[in-house]
Amino acid sequence: MIMSVPTFLGQMLFANLVRYGLLLAYSLIVMTPLGMPVRAQNQPVRVIAFGAHPDDCDLGAGGVAAKYAVHGDKVKFVSLTNGDAGHQSMGGEELAKRRRAEAQEAGRRIGIEYEVLDNHDGKLLPTLEVREQVIREIRQWKADIVIAPRPNDYHPDHRYTGVLLQDASYMVIVPDLVTDTPPLKRNPVFIYYSDRFTRPQPFRADIVVSIDDAFEKKINMLDAHVSQFYEWLPWTEGQFEQVPRDPAERKKWLAAGPLAARKLQPEWREALKKRYGAQADRVQQVEAFEITEYGYQPSEEEIRKLFPFFPDR
Repeated sequence: MIMSVPTFLGQMLFANLVRYGLLLAYSLIVMTPLGMPVRAQNQPVRVIAFGAHPDDCDLGAGGVAAKYAVHGDKVKFVSLTNGDAGHQSMGGEELAKRRRAEAQEAGRRIGIEYEVLDNHDGKLLPTLEVREQVIREIRQWKADIVIAPRPNDYHPDHRYTGVLLQDASYMVIVPDLVTDTPPLKRNPVFIYYSDRFTRPQPFRADIVVSIDDAFEKKINMLDAHVSQFYEWLPWTEGQFEQVPRDPAERKKWLAAGPLAARKLQPEWREALKKRYGAQADRVQQVEAFEITEYGYQPSEEEIRKLFPFFPDR
């Protein structure tokens, strides 16, 4: 039987409506309203943190990293320099080798990856070459969250690490750049570590995470950086003679010091209460982060998925 043209066109239209209706339904299931893919229930969050030196990430996010590791998520710390100038009596390749070993031991202690790049300490610049190193690291890790220092700090290496991460924050999705590593399909969430600097503007605590349950692990991680926390940094502060010689006692000394113990600041309390509610009053040790304006801007629901540590609302 020969089908009439109107009948044929009607059936084609119906078939296409069914087909594209199913595609639309599927897209609504796998995509959020903002276009960010919904993470499967058992898919781990992938976090990469950058520091200028092989202990910087540990100070800013060691507690959160330990919490992610326990949760089954994937964390990598990257030092942009090899730390070959950060000691009062060692230097060069000998110190770089020691600090790389310390960093890898620190990562092993909490169950994360730790990489130290071979750029010189005290000589880091925001060059195209280093920017491409950063882009490769983020792409290879397939990061959901990228953590970095703000680009205002007392140390030029810290400042330029912040600049390098800003410069990379959009380029990680650009296919025609760093073509040896596939680009990300979407921009990660970029966040800053907390700091005390106020010019040109002070740190803003958008996300505050309790690390009371991970503080001991953070101290154990910092303890692996012997050259820094028991030698170099005390020496720069004129406190080298105060460092206990007994390993257990010096770890207690480290835990009580201002570097390791990032106490909750009064201006952070509102952000803490926003997600911990009444439990916020019991929190002692925290790590705080500022969401940058350069990467993906997460909704509150997405923040809670990316930081799976907060109590249910």
